[in-house]
Amino acid sequence: MTEIKPHSAHWGAFDAIVENGRFVEARPFARDPFPGSLLSSMPDAVHGKARIDRPYIRAGWLRGERRGSARGGDDFVPVGWDEVLRIVAEETGRIRAEHGAPSILGGSYGWSSAGRYHHARTQLHRYLGLGGGFTSQVTNYSYGAGMTLMPHILGTNEVVQGRVTDWGSIRRNTKLMLCLGGLPLKNGLVTAGGGGAHEYVPLMKQAAEAGVRFVNISPFRGDAADFLGAEWVPIRPNTDAALILAMAHVLIAAGREDTDFLTRCATGFDRFRAYVMGEVDGVAKTPDWAAAITEVPAETIRRLALEAAGAPTMLTATWSIQRAEHGEQPWWALVAFAAMLGGIGRPGQGIAFGYGSINGMGTPRQELPSVSGPGVRNPCGAYIPVARVTELLERPGEILQYNGRDLLLPDIRMIWWAGGNPFHHHQDLGRLLRGWNRAETVVVAEPWWTSVARHADIVLPATTTLERNDIASSSRDRFVRAMHQAIAPVAQARNDVDIFADLAEAAGFRDSFTEQRDESAWLQHMYGRWRQACAKQGVVVPDFETFWETGHVEIPAPETDFVQFADFAADPEANPLNTPSGKVEIFSETIASFGYAETPGHPVWHEPTEYLGSKLAAKYPLHMLSFQPATRLHGQLDSGRVAAADKIQGRERLRMNPADAAARGLVDGQVVRVFNDRGAVAAGVEVTEAIRPGVVAMATGAWWNPERPGATDSACLHGNANVLTQDVGTSRLGQGSAAQSCLVEIEGWVGEAGAVTVHGPPKGAS
Repeated sequence: MTEIKPHSAHWGAFDAIVENGRFVEARPFARDPFPGSLLSSMPDAVHGKARIDRPYIRAGWLRGERRGSARGGDDFVPVGWDEVLRIVAEETGRIRAEHGAPSILGGSYGWSSAGRYHHARTQLHRYLGLGGGFTSQVTNYSYGAGMTLMPHILGTNEVVQGRVTDWGSIRRNTKLMLCLGGLPLKNGLVTAGGGGAHEYVPLMKQAAEAGVRFVNISPFRGDAADFLGAEWVPIRPNTDAALILAMAHVLIAAGREDTDFLTRCATGFDRFRAYVMGEVDGVAKTPDWAAAITEVPAETIRRLALEAAGAPTMLTATWSIQRAEHGEQPWWALVAFAAMLGGIGRPGQGIAFGYGSINGMGTPRQELPSVSGPGVRNPCGAYIPVARVTELLERPGEILQYNGRDLLLPDIRMIWWAGGNPFHHHQDLGRLLRGWNRAETVVVAEPWWTSVARHADIVLPATTTLERNDIASSSRDRFVRAMHQAIAPVAQARNDVDIFADLAEAAGFRDSFTEQRDESAWLQHMYGRWRQACAKQGVVVPDFETFWETGHVEIPAPETDFVQFADFAADPEANPLNTPSGKVEIFSETIASFGYAETPGHPVWHEPTEYLGSKLAAKYPLHMLSFQPATRLHGQLDSGRVAAADKIQGRERLRMNPADAAARGLVDGQVVRVFNDRGAVAAGVEVTEAIRPGVVAMATGAWWNPERPGATDSACLHGNANVLTQDVGTSRLGQGSAAQSCLVEIEGWVGEAGAVTVHGPPKGAS
C-alpha cells in the first residue's frame, strides 16, 4: 500500500511517499523551482541505525557518578518510560529546589524541526518556564555578533535576518554588487521553518543575466557560482575590515563621499574620517596599508572603491564574515562605506547581510508573520549569549560582560537539551566536554545518537517530524505547509510535547502546559491566530480545514520591489531609524559608553590573534575556514547518502591549494591529520586551485567520533572541524562565535585511521 503525505523540512517542502508503513522517498514539492538533493537522505535518517530506540540512562550516573563524570565513554542501560520519567521529574525538582531555577540550563539551540508546534526548543522552554525558570540563551551562532551590533547602528536586525532589498530591485537597478564572503549556492537550499520555494538561485541567475557585475571577495572562488561570472578577489581571511577601511580612504582622498547623505542620514562620520585618514593613531588606512594586511593589491582596492562610487552598488556580507575575532568590525565598516556611497534606501543599492547565507533573503514577499508556537516567558530571566556555553559551565559565580551588561554566571547543575546538538555548533569540543562534565545531570531528548545524546546521562527517544502532525512556516517564504504524519513512531520514540506534558503532570502543572489542547487543537489554534494576523493586513487565507486538505497556503508575491530603508532615505526626519540619533550611527555613543577597548565608537582594524599575519602562524601556517555544508544541514542528515557520497575514505573533505599540498607531500584523496593546540581530526584532502594558498576549508557537521570515546584530548576520526576552532567571543560587545579565526597545520595520517562508528549506537544501546 502506497500513501502520499504533504510534509516539510528545513531543506524543502515535499510529499512523503510511504509504502507499507515505511517512509521510502521525499518527493520535492511541485511548486519548488529549485529543490535540492538533501531530501533524498531523509529516509536514511528516519529509518537508520543511528535512531534511539528506547530510553537509556548512563551506567555511571546510575552508580552515583555525577559532577565530574567522564561522559561519552560509558555504557548505557535501557529503562522503561515510566521509570525514566519518574527519575527525570524527581531530578529536575530536586535541582531546582536545592540550587535554584538558574542552575538548570535549558539548551536546545538548533534547527530541530520545521514544524512550529513540535518545535523542541519551544516546548522545552515552555516546560522549564512554567516549572519555575531556567538559564536560557540569546543570539545565535550564525550571526550573533552582528545581531547585537546592528540595532545600535541601524536600529534594526531586519538588515541581517529579515526583509532586505528584493533581488528584483537588484536586477533592475544594480550595476555592481560587492560580496564579502561571496554568494554561496549551498546556503540557498535551506530555510529555517521550511521552504516551499527555493527562489534564491533562480533570482540570482536573473540578476546575472540582466548584467549585474559581481565581485566575490573571499579566499574561496567557489563562493560565487560560475554563472555569475564574478571577479574573484582572494582576500586573506579575517582582514575584511582593513579592506573596507582602505576603500573608505580612497573615497575621502578623491572627494567622492556623498556628503548630502552623510549630513542628512548619518552621524559620526567626522570621527570615522579622522581615524581612516590617520589623524587619530598616525596610521592612514591607505590601500598600500591594507594591501600588506589583506594581500589584495592596492590598485585593486582603489579600483573597486572608485567603481562602487561611480555606479549603483549593492554591498553585502555573508554571516560567516562576523564569525571571527573582532567580527563586528567588518560589518560596521561596510555600513559606514555604504553611507559614504549614499545608496542606502535607493533601489538596488545600499547594504544587506545574508544574501548567500540562507534561502529567502531578497525573495519578494509580503511582510507577514509566520505561524508561531506556544512560547512562554522565562520567569527567572537568567541568560547568556549562546556561544558562551563553555564559559557558563567553567566560571560559576563570575561576571561575563556582554553588550554593556555584566551577566552573573549561574552554577549550572543540570543541562536539559532537546532539538539541537552543541557538539556540532560549539567550538573547541574538548574544552566544551570538560565544562559539560561539571554538571550533575544531563538530560537529552533526541531522535538519533548524536554527540549530545552520547554525552548525556539520561536519553529520551524523540520522534522525527515524519511521525507527527505539524505546520511548517517561515517569515522568509511565501508558502505555509501542512505536515501530515506519515508513519507511526519508530520503536519507543515519543513526541517531545508528550514527554514534557507527562513531566509537567508529575510537577503539578500539566493543564497549564497543554492548555487542555491536544495536537489537533493546538494546530487549529495556531493557524487561526495566524489567519487573523493575515486578515488584519488585508491578506485572506483559507480556513484550517481547507488548508489541511490542500496541504499548503501560498501568499501571492508583491507587485512592486521592496527597497529597504527607502522611507528613511527619502525623509529621515519623518521616518527616523530606531537609533538614539534616528540616523545611521557611524559613530555610536552608546557603544563607546560601554568602555570596551576592542569596540570603540566607530569601526576599526584590530589584528586577530589567529590569522595569517599573526605570530602564531609561524607554528600553524594554514588558516582553516569551517563552512556550512552542501551535503547536510549543520549535522542533520550526516548519516544519509548525500553526505556519505561526499566524504573521502569516510572522512570529512578538506580543500587545500596545490602549493600547500605539495609543500607537505600530500596528494588528492589522502587521509591527513589536521591539528593545532586544541586537538586533531582526520580528513580527506581535495587538492584544488579554487582556494587561495595558505588557506584550507572543511565543512562543519561531521558527527564527532573521538578515537577514545569520553576523552577530551582524543583525535576525531570523522573530521569534526569544531575540535580545532577556538572558543572565544568576537568581543565583549557581541560575544559571538569566532570559529573562523583558526590556524592549523596538516600532515599525512600515520598508519591506518580507525573506523568511523558514530552512525551506529554506543555501548549498551541497540
